[in-house]
Amino acid sequence: MNQQSGPQDPLVLSYLSLRKAVGIIGLALPFILAIGKILLQGPGIEGSISYYYYTDTGNVLVGSLCAIGVFLLSTRGYDCRDRIAGVLACIFALGVALFPTMPYPNPSPKETVIGHFHWVFAALLFLTLAYFSLCLFTRTRGNPTPQKLKRNRVYRICGTLILISVALIVLVSVPPLKDSAAHLHPIFWLESLAVLSFGFAWLTKGEAILKDQ
Repeated sequence: MNQQSGPQDPLVLSYLSLRKAVGIIGLALPFILAIGKILLQGPGIEGSISYYYYTDTGNVLVGSLCAIGVFLLSTRGYDCRDRIAGVLACIFALGVALFPTMPYPNPSPKETVIGHFHWVFAALLFLTLAYFSLCLFTRTRGNPTPQKLKRNRVYRICGTLILISVALIVLVSVPPLKDSAAHLHPIFWLESLAVLSFGFAWLTKGEAILKDQ
């Protein structure tokens, strides 16, 4: 008779650890990029997380996105929707990493085209991560435990924050608001909020937070 995998099964524990790793990378990335750049190159915050590609912490950005992409590719769930979402999120994360945003202030035509691909991949990645939090993580089999219900609230909050961040990024990217708010670096802060929300959701999914008893 085949035994079902329990919560202490090595494969289950390994998969939970994988989810925690994704969450930790998401939570740490904005801080590592910003603080690392300040320590290595001097004070100042870039206008977007994507612009850190052109700083001394650029390799950290690319490496983190590639790692997240590989982790997302290993996503398993209740049905093929989880698998498809994981594959798409992997493609989008690798696209963000391999198609850097256009440099400023004078990108070449080629860099402009690549930069447009970057923003498309970034938008699709954030929307897919919101889908994970709002639609996939909240599903359950049977009656949800009290802790699961609490985790679902966390997922919904995180997914909603990601969507709000994306909407506001679009808003502050439209002139003349873009020029008037540029000194506040709103895109960097909104991207950071979305990335932190993603990281917190995955850390919760890895049962580092609100774990079932």
